[in-house]
Amino acid sequence: MKINLSLAAGATALGLAATPVWAIDVGPADYTIVPSGTTVGMVYYQHLSSETFRLGDTEVPGSEFDANVAILRGLQYSEIAGLPAVWHLVMPFADISTADLGGLSQATSSGLGDTTVGLTLWPVQPSNPDTGTTFGVSLFATAPTGSYDPSRLGIGEGTWTLTPQVGIIQGLGNGFFFDGALDVAFQADHTEAGVDYGRKPSWQGQAMLRKQWGPSSITIGYSGQRGGAQEVNGVETGVKTHRDQIRLYGTHWLNQTTQLQGMYAKDIDVEGGFEYDSVVQLRIVKVF
Repeated sequence: MKINLSLAAGATALGLAATPVWAIDVGPADYTIVPSGTTVGMVYYQHLSSETFRLGDTEVPGSEFDANVAILRGLQYSEIAGLPAVWHLVMPFADISTADLGGLSQATSSGLGDTTVGLTLWPVQPSNPDTGTTFGVSLFATAPTGSYDPSRLGIGEGTWTLTPQVGIIQGLGNGFFFDGALDVAFQADHTEAGVDYGRKPSWQGQAMLRKQWGPSSITIGYSGQRGGAQEVNGVETGVKTHRDQIRLYGTHWLNQTTQLQGMYAKDIDVEGGFEYDSVVQLRIVKVF
């Protein structure tokens, strides 16, 4: 799972801050139950690239976006009321190198993004993971720790977001697994310099088919987002989170405590934001 800046980055000439970090992505096997007492550290690197910005369903010519993102993530597995549980901490950092809209270079903010904390519980646990069902329920809270300025394109949202999520792993036999998740993000309205900013709830559905060969796996996945329309003083700006994206993952455990994962993603349909030609991600996992 990652906090995915690639899902909805975008700003308009109206001066909206817009690299939302409240989208909660799920990667292959992220909802796997891990023994209590285990600590996991992760480091992500993403490169985002786009040459298309859509305001509503209208393309704005002369638009371009490039950014490099680092994400630090920590997991602590435990038990709560007899159920397996995990605590999450996610901190993103971004450097936006290019942000052009309509041929005009946009002012940007880089650095620390909005920090997310969360908790997952598993009410359904499989007796046989190869063919059984794993079902988890999560709640994430994203705090406005990132740099925020309504006149700049940046990594901070300037307000709190609450995101409940459910996730499932279904073993299909013969090394095949289905991974899926569904969440909805509720963002609090906020006022800056007498201007009211708001965003309607945003839904995200994710589905993946994974093939496992011993310590390695290949996964093809899809993410779809809807909703999330931005408003300024009650008027919609045309920026929203209508996005369809396909993804390809390759994962390999180097040993029992170290994992490497690569991902390539591409948007196939976007309304109200940058359409990403490519999202490249590398992830290192260390189990303690």
